[in-house]
Amino acid sequence: MDSLIVHNDRIVPLEGAHLSPGQVGLLMGWGVFTTLRIYRGVPFAFKRHWARMARDAERLEVPMPYEMERVAATIRDLAHANSRPEGMARVSFVKNQGGLWAQADNLGPTDLLIFTRELVPWPAAQRLTLQPMGIFADGRYAGAKMLSWVPHAGVLARAHEAGYDDALLLNEKGHIAECTSANFFVVRGGQVLTPPLSSGCLAGITREVLFEIAPRAGIEIREQELTPQDLTSAEEVFISSTTREVAAIDQIHPDWKFPAPGQITAALEQAFQDFVHSYLAANQA
Repeated sequence: MDSLIVHNDRIVPLEGAHLSPGQVGLLMGWGVFTTLRIYRGVPFAFKRHWARMARDAERLEVPMPYEMERVAATIRDLAHANSRPEGMARVSFVKNQGGLWAQADNLGPTDLLIFTRELVPWPAAQRLTLQPMGIFADGRYAGAKMLSWVPHAGVLARAHEAGYDDALLLNEKGHIAECTSANFFVVRGGQVLTPPLSSGCLAGITREVLFEIAPRAGIEIREQELTPQDLTSAEEVFISSTTREVAAIDQIHPDWKFPAPGQITAALEQAFQDFVHSYLAANQA
């Protein structure tokens, strides 16, 4: 994490930010967040990230008392202050009040925290392990990107300990949902299939962009319920996320191996890069 952060309305040294032990968001993981890419000092697809945070915040009853344009400008300022033109940022809204043990009456309804850092390095072709019962799709907050991220973070840590890059999560019905921090796609018969949001997966920003740009590349993406059995007939497998963009998968433990990248994966990766370049041309300060 970089040495300067945003705490509410100010850019401050990391060690100079002070949060109350009585904030319910810290005690119970009650809040929302998003992780976004910074390209050339520009927070990529920020309106999309903000819209998703706002939807999740409404579900979780977390106030977001800030204007979107102001927060976007603050991210640019923080990236500049940290000399971080390329990297990533995390934006969090931490709920301050509510709950039996909360004691933050002197604070506003929500704390805004923004961090920046360098990109996490990922291999060109990634390996996944399978995690049954990794998501409860029928839960009230399924698919919400909330601060209480321990179930996903714990699975990811165990996957890394076992020598894998991520884990492919199955829901309570045995259907494929997502990875711990990425959406999941298979290619079959020249068509791209991805689990529906009803699987419990996150409405990923890169996933959203791919649905928009794939037709321009002559590729169809559609939602379909998938099970591990569908991996047997998959011709390619890839994942998408803010930090990994479009990333090929070459192995899923224990039985499945794939070309990495396959032809369609490579085409979508190029289409996404073209979209990023167009976005930056339109949004460069």
